[in-house]
Amino acid sequence: MNSEWSEEVDVVVLGTGAAGLTAAVVAAEGGATVALFEKATHVGGTTAWSGGQVWIPNNQHMADVGVADSREKALTYIMSLSRGMLEPRLVEAYVDAGPEMIELLEAKTPVQFYAVPGMPDYHPEFPGGSPGGGRTLECPIFPFDELGDWADRVTPSPYFADPHITMSETPLGKAVPQPPSADEHARRASRNERGCGQALAGRLLRACLDRGIEPRTSSAARSLVVRDGAVLGVVVSTPAGDISVRARRGVILASGGFEWNEELVRAFLRGPMTAPVSMETNTGDGLIMAMKAGAMISNMREAWWIPVGIVPKHANPMGRTLVNGQRTLPHSIMVNRRGRRFTNEAANYNAFGAAFHVEDVSRFEYANLPCWLVFDQNYVDRYGFRVSSGGHGSEVPSWIPRGDTPRELAAALGIDGDELEHTIERWNGLVADGHDPDYGRGDSAFDCWWGDPYRKGRRDATLGPLDRGPFYAFEIQSGCLGTKGGPRVDPDARVLDLDGVPISGLYAAGNVMGSPFGMTYGGPGGTLGPAMVFGYLAARHATAQANTSA
Repeated sequence: MNSEWSEEVDVVVLGTGAAGLTAAVVAAEGGATVALFEKATHVGGTTAWSGGQVWIPNNQHMADVGVADSREKALTYIMSLSRGMLEPRLVEAYVDAGPEMIELLEAKTPVQFYAVPGMPDYHPEFPGGSPGGGRTLECPIFPFDELGDWADRVTPSPYFADPHITMSETPLGKAVPQPPSADEHARRASRNERGCGQALAGRLLRACLDRGIEPRTSSAARSLVVRDGAVLGVVVSTPAGDISVRARRGVILASGGFEWNEELVRAFLRGPMTAPVSMETNTGDGLIMAMKAGAMISNMREAWWIPVGIVPKHANPMGRTLVNGQRTLPHSIMVNRRGRRFTNEAANYNAFGAAFHVEDVSRFEYANLPCWLVFDQNYVDRYGFRVSSGGHGSEVPSWIPRGDTPRELAAALGIDGDELEHTIERWNGLVADGHDPDYGRGDSAFDCWWGDPYRKGRRDATLGPLDRGPFYAFEIQSGCLGTKGGPRVDPDARVLDLDGVPISGLYAAGNVMGSPFGMTYGGPGGTLGPAMVFGYLAARHATAQANTSA
C-alpha cells in the first residue's frame, strides 16, 4: 500500500441508506473489498424511517398478485410523466436493472420481497399505468435479534410509531387493513421483529454483515482525492481522526440529498421547502464533493415533495409529521389563506408539492401558503386525529385551532369567514352529487386507495361532507422526503463531467444523484426503487473494473 493512504480497498461506499447498503452488498458479491462509511451515529438513513416499499416495474412477483407487466408498458408509463425532463437511457436502465437487482438480492441475501396487491401507481390512468398495483414491493417482517449488537444501531423511525407492522398492515397498504392480532404483535415484539423501512434496512444490513462489511459510523467524508481527473479515494473524518482511503475500483456516493442545507436549498430548489422530514445529516456533502471534482449537475430544482404538519415535540421528536392519508379521508378539505380549496387533496404527495409553488403574481406571494387541512367532528369520530406519532384517538389536542362553525374557525385562523363558508357549502354540494369537477378528487384509482380503508375503490372513500361541528384546522407546510438533484450519471451510475464524460472512479446513487425520475414519482416506493437500482448498477460497474495501483 502506498504510504499516502491510511488504508486501501476496492470500493468505498458513502452512506448506509438503501442505495449505499445495496451498493456495498453487490460490490462484495462482485468480489470487491468494501469500506462502508456513515456520517450519522446510526445506520439506515431515511430508508429506515420510511414505509420501506420499493417500486420496481415488471418485477417477478407481479404474477403472484395477478398483474401482468412488460418493459414496454413500464417505459410508456414513466415517459408519459416526463414533460421532457427525463433521460430515456436512464429510465431504460432503471426498468431493465430493477428485476435483476431483486433477483440477485433474493438469491444471495436475507432481502426478500412480495408484491403489494391492489396498491395503484401514483398516476394509474396515464398510459402504461397500473391501477391494480403489483409494481410496489415490500419486505416481510424481519427479526432484529438477527443483527446482534447492530440491532440498536439502526436509526428508529419517528414517523411510524409501531415498528412491528408492515405497510400492508396499515390503512394505506391494504384494501382492508388487517393489523396483527394482539398475540401476534406480542410475539413480534418479543423477538424485535420489525416491518416497513426497518425491515428493509435491517435485511440489507444483515447482508452486509454476512460479507464482513461493518459500517463505520460517525465517519463523514470530507473530500475526494482526485488526480489527473480521476477519483482515487476519499478523505474521511472519523472519531479517531482523518483518514485517507484508497478506492481501487471506485467511490460510490450514496450520502443522501441536500435538504438540510439552507444555502443549497435556497440556491437550487424551485419553490419553498420549509419542512424536510429526512435525516438531519443530509446536508449535501456528496453533492459538494462531486461538484468540486468537476461533475455536471442535473434535476437540481426538484425534491420528493410532501405536505408536512408542524407538531409539538412531545407528539413527534422531529417536531413535524407527514400528512399523507389524513388529507385524503372524507369529511376533510384543504384551504389556502383566502379560505378556498386549491387542489385535489387526495393526489399523491409528490405531485401535491407543485400546489405549494403556485405564484399569485398580483400579490407577489405564494397563493397556497399558508394552508390548512380542515376537518369536522365526523372526521374525528370516524378516523381519529391521525396527524401525530401514534395519535389515533378521538381527542383533538388543544393546540389545534377550532370553531363551532366554519365562520368561527375562520376567525381563529384569521381568514375570510364568508369565503370559508362558501367553500364548505360548495364542497358539500359536490359530495352530494358524488363528483368533484373542480379538482377531480376521487377520479383516480389512487385517490380511492388512500381514503377510507373500508371503502377503497369507491369515490366515497375520499368524498365526504363537512357538516358537523366543531370544525378544526391543521396548518400544512411544504416539505420533502429528500432532494432529487445532484451529479448527472450515465446508465452505469458513473458521474459525468461538464462534457458528458464519466469521471473515472466516481459513482452516485440515491438522493445524492440527479434523479432519473425528474419531477415525477412513479408509484409507492418510487424513492427507494431508483436508489437501490442505481446502487446496484454502480457496484456492478465498479467491480467489473480491473484493479489499479496508485
